[in-house]
Amino acid sequence: MKFKTKMFLSALVLMVGLFAAACPERRSIADIEANPSKYLNKEVAIAGVVQDSYGVNVPFTNIRGGAYKVSDGTGSIWVVTEDSVPARGTQLGIKGKVQNGVNWKGKNYGLALIENDRRFKKTK
Repeated sequence: MKFKTKMFLSALVLMVGLFAAACPERRSIADIEANPSKYLNKEVAIAGVVQDSYGVNVPFTNIRGGAYKVSDGTGSIWVVTEDSVPARGTQLGIKGKVQNGVNWKGKNYGLALIENDRRFKKTK
């Protein structure tokens, strides 16, 4: 092989490796709830169904945001967003950072995911 071809392939392999390493690994909500300190301030990916949502969206302004509860069958977690909130029953995947509110006698109150990215399940 020529030197340029080897360099191109090496750079391509390196870029794919870096891209794969940057993607957060999908976790179950039960894993996050069982050990929140392990995931605190780290980006994780979860998938589930919206159970409840509360939000504000003022038309013609940048005022919007809210929180919604996502369940994946193993547990549920609140997701805080600066975007509009999805409707109840929506299936989606979320990437975000885990934040902890209060820990009292081994139980977490206020455990939440601060949303960075959201993907909706494709419908047929």
